[in-house]
Amino acid sequence: MGCMEQQGARQPLTSEARLEAYLDAVVGGLGHVRRAASARAYCTGLLLPGERKSIEPMAARLDPAHVQAKHQSLHHVVAQAEWDDAALLTAVRAEVLPAIERHGPVAYWIVDDSGFPKQGKHSVGVARQYCGQLGKQDTCQVAVSLSVANDHASLPIAYQLFLPEVWANDQPRRDKAGVPAAIGFETKTVIALGQLRQALAAGVPVGIVLGDPAYGDETDFRVGVADLGLRYLLGVRSGTSVWAPGTGPLPPAPWSGRGRRPSRLRRDAENQPVTLKALATSLPAHAWHSITWREGTNGDLSSRFAAVRVRPAHRDTQRSEPWPEEWLLIEWPDGDAEPAKYWFSNLSRRTTLKRLVRIAKARWWIERDYQELKQELGLGDFEGRNWRGFHHHASLCIAAYGFLIAERCLFPPQRQFIRRRIETPALPAGFQPRGAAGAA
Repeated sequence: MGCMEQQGARQPLTSEARLEAYLDAVVGGLGHVRRAASARAYCTGLLLPGERKSIEPMAARLDPAHVQAKHQSLHHVVAQAEWDDAALLTAVRAEVLPAIERHGPVAYWIVDDSGFPKQGKHSVGVARQYCGQLGKQDTCQVAVSLSVANDHASLPIAYQLFLPEVWANDQPRRDKAGVPAAIGFETKTVIALGQLRQALAAGVPVGIVLGDPAYGDETDFRVGVADLGLRYLLGVRSGTSVWAPGTGPLPPAPWSGRGRRPSRLRRDAENQPVTLKALATSLPAHAWHSITWREGTNGDLSSRFAAVRVRPAHRDTQRSEPWPEEWLLIEWPDGDAEPAKYWFSNLSRRTTLKRLVRIAKARWWIERDYQELKQELGLGDFEGRNWRGFHHHASLCIAAYGFLIAERCLFPPQRQFIRRRIETPALPAGFQPRGAAGAA
């Protein structure tokens, strides 16, 4: 049981005292009294109200009479000090997960990546690539994460920068940014699989793996998840090919009696897979059902869905056995010209349509996580350029976020932590941090 849950059971500590106890538990393992004190201050700065959560404005809010000294201590702990990000995130998980589980067991493991638009080319990992925040290709950094969730709350438990191949193969650039020698080029899906393996090894309560089409469309990722003994429900794109119900690849050709016996599956002119979109548009009207999955801010959230059992067709002519049959879930909102979303799932064939929909839509937690981490806690505000600083800043952001999540899980709104209650001195007159609107 984490200190947060113990306090929830004992009650009457103030939210400020709970924050102190939480930070003691989370940063206590950093190994140095001054380092732990700076990490506590950094997390406090992230939780304070304010537009930017880069080091300079946080230092000014925390200690306006000694901005330079505070800036130096915050910069050291986040950009230079050697401490283990994974160990800090483990401590956060130990404190926050019991609070989340008071509302039900972990149900989902959500993989995702998030982009951070950047100018210039010196920040570690920056390259022209797809940026989800902008919805297009642009110069940015991208990080891959794993979150655990139930139907009440979620928490990121792993976080790693994606290092593009152009960076991975550029030793001078790596050296300047402090990229560890052990980090080579890995695709986002390979990074995500590694995070899943680490979570299993750490004994994290298992959930159904969720992800968008960037992950679900890659056959090797789905196979890797299944090989770990995990269930998944992953987004896929409309052009992905499958065998429609009742169809499949042809068996290997008969052996002629000479040479090697044929072992690969076949297709012919009449026996071809179809795209997901083609299959969806061919389904009869009775296959579609209106499903409500949860209550939103403006009423119930519902749409039309269908689910059929299919076999993926990806490169199956190079295989001797067809791919295993799995669920294809399709969303086609009433009134839309074509289906909107598709998912593959290796959940049991007895899984109901309503359960498939509810699970698929649970991925919204990760969107909320990133929105709050970026808008409220400054996940994208770090101005340093090195590998260590990027990850230390993110880990401390997740630590601060974990406290807010635990508060919501354990206490009614009137007793939860409120940022403006933290007592901080007034900013120096006329102070304007670099990067602020109107700064020179």
